[in-house]
Amino acid sequence: MSRQRILLIGHPDGLLNWRLPLRVLVINVSLLVLCLLLAIAALCYGTLHLSLEQLFSALSGQAPESLMIVVTQWRLPRITMALLLGGALGMSGAIFQSITRNPLGSPDVIGFNMGAYTGALITIILFSGGYYHIAIGALAGGLLSAVVIYLLAWRQGIVGFRLIIVGIAISAVLVSTNTWLIITASVERAMDAAIWQAGSLNGLTWQKSQPAIVFIGLAASAALLMSKRLQLLEMGDDAAQALGVNAESSRMWLMLFGVTLTAAATATAGPISFIALAAPQIARRLTGQSSVTLTSSALVGAALLLGVDTISQPLFAPIQLPVGVVTVSIGGLYLIWLLIRESHR
Repeated sequence: MSRQRILLIGHPDGLLNWRLPLRVLVINVSLLVLCLLLAIAALCYGTLHLSLEQLFSALSGQAPESLMIVVTQWRLPRITMALLLGGALGMSGAIFQSITRNPLGSPDVIGFNMGAYTGALITIILFSGGYYHIAIGALAGGLLSAVVIYLLAWRQGIVGFRLIIVGIAISAVLVSTNTWLIITASVERAMDAAIWQAGSLNGLTWQKSQPAIVFIGLAASAALLMSKRLQLLEMGDDAAQALGVNAESSRMWLMLFGVTLTAAATATAGPISFIALAAPQIARRLTGQSSVTLTSSALVGAALLLGVDTISQPLFAPIQLPVGVVTVSIGGLYLIWLLIRESHR
């Protein structure tokens, strides 16, 4: 089944010519269904349990106002953003793992998450910024750290392993900077930073979600349009250039889109680990592909983040445990397994 191919968009000889193995299509549809089922479960279960009839009444605007507020203003924005941010992290991880040709080439490991966190910390502690200022600071920090890492890793081109090593080094420097910022800040600002650092979906509203929707939508669309170039880059720069692809230019643009995706997610909910690291590898094994696919990685990331958030809420009730605390715990175990596996290779 995995060798059968189906034409999705465009013409075989046209500019748009997107083909997917049938297995990939089936897996993607299954992941979409899984995301829908998780969303329904998250809407129904919580401190206030709802039946399906009550849920559909609230969504259609025929339920009491208090019930509609719970569903449409409290739970629905959180679920929507869990899917959107998880998809952005999964796609960003797929881009960097594909560019570096290494399963460790994730924004979590390379340090782009930490750069976004540093930008947010500077905004919180030094400028006492509000939500939108923090979002802008996190986005700027992620992009600036990407520029620094890229320039330091450049040696007549970019090698994936060098990019990872330089990223880890810059991340260590940023960790020290973040620690210094927190210990020199006032208690109130340090508490604000600590709460944001945990990575939480609590308190997200439709208004707070707007910047992330715009940035993630634009970056994800642009990355999908360059997905064929990403696959060619996995074959090596020489092979890509022989097929008419400007390797360095394509890599720079893809890195920009990947950093934008992870920085937008970090700016909205704080640093959330594990999703960008694990989603592409899970998607690759599900689809049976040798290369990482962006769409499948995004769907796996969306399902992972929403699933972890949905399961962790009743497990630790009445405490609202930040989802970032849960994902980083799972991610640590996954990273240990991945390191052991790579060392055996």
